[in-house]
This record gives sequence, C-alpha cells and structure tokens, in this order.
Amino acid sequence: MPRKIIIDTDPGQDDAVAILLALASPDAVEVLGITAVAGNVPLHLTQKNARIVCELAGHVHVPVFAGCDAPIRRKLVTAEHVHGKTGLDGPVMADPTMPLQDMHGVDFIVETLRREPAGTVTLCPLGPLTNIAVAFQKAPDIVGRVQEIVLMGGAYFEVGNITPAAEFNIYVDPEAADIVFKSGAPIVVMPLDVTHKALTSKARVDVFRAMGTEVGRMVAAWTDFFERFDVAKYGSAGAPLHDPCVIAYLIAPDLFTGRLVNLEIETQSELTLGMTVADWWGVTSRPKNAMFMGGINADGFFALLTERIARL
Repeated sequence: MPRKIIIDTDPGQDDAVAILLALASPDAVEVLGITAVAGNVPLHLTQKNARIVCELAGHVHVPVFAGCDAPIRRKLVTAEHVHGKTGLDGPVMADPTMPLQDMHGVDFIVETLRREPAGTVTLCPLGPLTNIAVAFQKAPDIVGRVQEIVLMGGAYFEVGNITPAAEFNIYVDPEAADIVFKSGAPIVVMPLDVTHKALTSKARVDVFRAMGTEVGRMVAAWTDFFERFDVAKYGSAGAPLHDPCVIAYLIAPDLFTGRLVNLEIETQSELTLGMTVADWWGVTSRPKNAMFMGGINADGFFALLTERIARL
C-alpha cells in the first residue's frame, strides 16, 4: 500500500526534484495534494512553480493549494540568491495551465487529516513550517491523526546556511517550527547534516541529461543552476539535493541513519534565532521528539533518484 502524503513546499529547484520523485513513485507514495508556502520565493511564485512541476511530470490531476504567504510572526525572508528570481531559474519555463485550487492550503491539510483514517496521512514539509503550524493551531484534533511528519530542515553538526546558526527553512519561521516540534506528532528530520552528504556531481547530473526526456533535461538544468551557488559558497564538488531526501526516505528508509533525540527551536535569541538544538549526545532529560538523521547512502540515493526520474 502506498503511503498517503501531502507535500508542503516552496519550490525551489530541489523542491521540484522532490515533487518529481514522489510523482514518479506511485508504488510507494500517493500524493493527495500539494500545499504551497512562502519561503524560497513569495507565495505567488511557489504555488505557480508547484503547478509547473506537476505539469512537467504529466500529473495535472494532483490538486495544488496556496497556503500562508508570510511567517506566523515575522517578515518573510526569501532565497532568490540561491534559486533565482522565479525560484526555478535555469531553463525557460512556460506558465502552467492547470488550475490552482480555491481552498486555502491550511484548510486542505485540516480537511484531509479529518477525512482520511487516523494514522494514514504523512506530512512532507520541504519549506518553512508555517502551513503545518497554522493547521495544528486551527485544528488541534488533527495532530493525533498524523501518521508522521517527514521534513527537510534544521542542522546540528553542519550549523547554519542562512545564518551562522540556522538552516533556512527553520529560520524563516522559527515560531512555526517550535509549534510543530512541540506538537507530539512523530517527526523525522532531514537536516543539512544529511543533505550536505547528498551532493550532485557532473557524472550524477549527466545521467539526468542523458535520459533524453523533458523531465531529465529540466532536472539537469535546474541542478546546474543552483549548483553554482553551493559550489561557490562551500567549495564543494556539487550542490546538496536537500528536499528529495524527504521523499527518498519514504521510498527507501534504509538509505538513512539517525537517532531519536530531543530537538528544540531557538525563537528568542538574535544571535541564534532558528537554531535547531538537537540533543545528539543525550545530555539533557528533555523528552525525545524527533528522529534526527545523520547519515545517508549517497550512491543509493542518486541511484533511486535517477531510476525514478527516468520513469517520467
């Protein structure tokens, strides 16, 4: 039985690859809907980009919803410096023709969790956690119905990528992250500690390009674009494919290793705002609330990614 999932996202090239991976894997995951959130770029672009990706994959039946256009309490911080003005810079993209749903993304999350049997829907946030937190605040009854939250965000040993202490998704809306991590829902975290071990390389990107498909060409072009930023910043050989790690975990959890820890979000400090404080060594008595991943089989991850993307 494929796992029912809602993808909550702010596309982003790596978000786009994650969505494609999910749509290419109906044997493993059933995408009930995609909710867009403001993050990498503002909401009017993230909801548009989510539809562009669905159309590229030939999955125009997947409903796409616009969610929150700003963090719970803060001014929106975006990442055009990484993803370009559109969020999907690189190849030239046509505007989508599939419609945006009328319902608000938060309402879709609430209604879906109430409608589906308890413990059967997994939330997959790939951006700031605003939509999830607002849904939990609006309808506390849904928290206990969530099967699992598998999210990309945070860092511990890799510290930060938007500030010295914080990873982008958590930093954009630390209050939302705080609500989600204190919710009691089962959480799996794909932090920078894992995603920075899943780096593209020329050989890995060339495989996508050689597929001879429109999807393969787009994935290669997107990767080429945002790779430039990471190579310049970190001096690494390629760019981390952050968000596809979330979907890869649902398909092949054995690719990842981690440990159950207490994880708290810093919401007060100017210096470390948005820091994910993971008690990796178990030095506190705080309750363990998150499976924090630390290791990935990168070759296995890219083998899965290329095999699935080639299906589209």
